[in-house]
Amino acid sequence: MLFEQIKRREASLSLVGLGYVGMPIAIEFAKRGVKVIGFDLNATKIEIYKSGIDPTHEVGDEAIQSTSVEFTADETRLRAAKFHIVAVPTPVNDDHTPDLTPVEGASQILGRNLTRGSIVVFESTVYPGVTEDVCVPILEKESGLKCGVDFKIGYSPERINPGDKVHRLSTITKIVSGMDEETLENVAKVYEIVVDAGVHRAESIKVAEAAKVIENSQRDINIAFMNELSIIFGKMGIDTLSVLRAAGTKWNFLNFRPGLVGGHCIGVDPYYLTYKAEELGYHSQIILAGRRINDDMGKYVAENIVKKLIVADVSIKNAKVAILGFTFKENCPDTRNTKIIDIVKELGEYGIVPVIADPTADRDEAKRLYGVEFVDMDSITGCDAVVLAVAHDAFKDLAQADFDKMFKPVENDKKVLVDIKGLLDRKQYEAAGYRYWRL
Repeated sequence: MLFEQIKRREASLSLVGLGYVGMPIAIEFAKRGVKVIGFDLNATKIEIYKSGIDPTHEVGDEAIQSTSVEFTADETRLRAAKFHIVAVPTPVNDDHTPDLTPVEGASQILGRNLTRGSIVVFESTVYPGVTEDVCVPILEKESGLKCGVDFKIGYSPERINPGDKVHRLSTITKIVSGMDEETLENVAKVYEIVVDAGVHRAESIKVAEAAKVIENSQRDINIAFMNELSIIFGKMGIDTLSVLRAAGTKWNFLNFRPGLVGGHCIGVDPYYLTYKAEELGYHSQIILAGRRINDDMGKYVAENIVKKLIVADVSIKNAKVAILGFTFKENCPDTRNTKIIDIVKELGEYGIVPVIADPTADRDEAKRLYGVEFVDMDSITGCDAVVLAVAHDAFKDLAQADFDKMFKPVENDKKVLVDIKGLLDRKQYEAAGYRYWRL
């Protein structure tokens, strides 16, 4: 079996795509004694890894410096591997249709360098059928080889949670699948090398693809429900988090909270499922309704900032607003698909250009993608409103005195404090007279 060759280091494993998902997988396999080739098209990224720096903060610089992974931007090095894992992003287009360009491009590169006897496993989140109906024809065309005869395929959806130091590759049960029983067994055994929590053998590749796409759709719908409750309770003058704490005392109440839904999974994956459903003649109702609510939350937050400024008798035209946090989630430098930009854009409609600080975010990425330049926290002064947007650990120790330094020297009822994630003690700031608001 190919698995045994990999265990004996007679065969190498490759990772195609070395981002927040692919790089930690490569590092973990290497740590367990597997010969790993880490390939990425981005030569600059490869040089950063080679210099011993982890820009993702997922494994840390020390792990990069000590790893045996062969980092390369030379696609021909993939010919030296027999087990290939494809971990490239699967975004959506502006019209919310799936953008399969990255996974198609990876299939072309891998196809050009595929050798007989190989197994190719895709990890990218897709709608059921993409692996077999889209990727396989590309692999066959580029390689001149026949799937099922000269090479085999499998699918094992990624479950890595960027920024999460508890739920890691090795501690999360891995779904695995293969085109036949022998492939399934090989794929399962290979992943068992690094996944201490064990693997779940799915009945088919399509079942594994479907399982992944509904995981994030389920979370999206639940968060959308919380966001809708936040809007309703806001109109009633009821604190949503207080309601959720009370309801959460019931044993079977689901622990979700309102918030901005960005990133590459929860805000994207549902569109893959609804796209395929549309192709089959079914128009999603619940999934798309949840997407609409979550997609509008940045605008909703911005509108409430403006309303609070008006109540505080602050001139909107000249208002100074600071936003603390810009990444799509806490303790992660990734700014791609962040929903904080929706707040920024909506405030811009009112003539407000906020100052933004984020000590965790990738500054270069934010500048390149959004034209946003961060300021240092210490430089934030003279504000009418401060928005605590992301629950970074770096923000959790902020005290009332720290916020006061950011505001203009005025009475507290002129200070608008927006706490999107509910990090602060609401009663403390309301008792002090702040115009406090949260989802």
